Amino acid sequence: MELRHLEGFVAVAEELHFGRAAARLHMAQPPLSQQIRLLERDLGATLFERSTRTVRLTPAGESLLGPARDVLAAAAVARRAVRASSLGEVGRVSIGFAGASSYDALPRLAQEVNAQLPGIQLVLRSQIYSGEALGQIASGDLDLGFVALTTRPDLEMRVISNEEIVVALPKAHPLARRKTVDLNALATEPFVTFPASHGSAIHDATTRLCLDAGFTPMVAQEAPDAYNLLTLVGAGVGVALVVGSSQHIQLEHVAFRPLRKKSAALPIALAWRASNNSGALREVLRVAEEVLPTVG
Repeated sequence: MELRHLEGFVAVAEELHFGRAAARLHMAQPPLSQQIRLLERDLGATLFERSTRTVRLTPAGESLLGPARDVLAAAAVARRAVRASSLGEVGRVSIGFAGASSYDALPRLAQEVNAQLPGIQLVLRSQIYSGEALGQIASGDLDLGFVALTTRPDLEMRVISNEEIVVALPKAHPLARRKTVDLNALATEPFVTFPASHGSAIHDATTRLCLDAGFTPMVAQEAPDAYNLLTLVGAGVGVALVVGSSQHIQLEHVAFRPLRKKSAALPIALAWRASNNSGALREVLRVAEEVLPTVG
């Protein structure tokens, strides 16, 4: 029993006319009639009652019609699956993210991938600092990551935002009454930061900016993520330098103020391994270009 024989059978069963069925299948009528005869011989049953004027299904033909449709539908699904796989439209793509910089970008990317590429499963891994993500992308443990821009010959990167660095203060802090804050005014303040040992880009930026201003930040406590860091700030444990998108985290006792002397922005990029030939990753990157345009 061949699929083309079942296709011919279903066409005739639905049209109840060999000529119309042949036209629907873009073939001549004699080959179609031959297919039906071969199918009947294979099954050992007559499928159609034929006369010079009419074509009708026999009981055997009636019993075959439903299963034949099911077989053809399953074959169509199989063809679509193979085609989608060859185009990279099925598979898994793991994405590492952490920090406020991904709060807006990641949901937009995930929603559009789900809409355009339902055959691709996104595996989202949170609390991966930029340095950790870079190492996991390079090793193949991650396909894609939101990271601070850096230069690595083994990785491809595309900048999707430039984050302004602002200061987070306890709302009752005297500096919170100012419109802008001079970085030098923080020289004697305790700081809350992300762990130094995990490759946090904002931790590195905090250290660099403070050293450029002439002082070493006094770290009072470390926090694992942006929410906990800002909770500690609100509790009066210390101040913190954070990316501007952290202001989306609304905490009653925290105030955000821009720095008086604008610091260099922190470029946030999508990063992936240059040698990763995954078709699914290629498709996710295509969607990312649509919803997360490159920032110059």
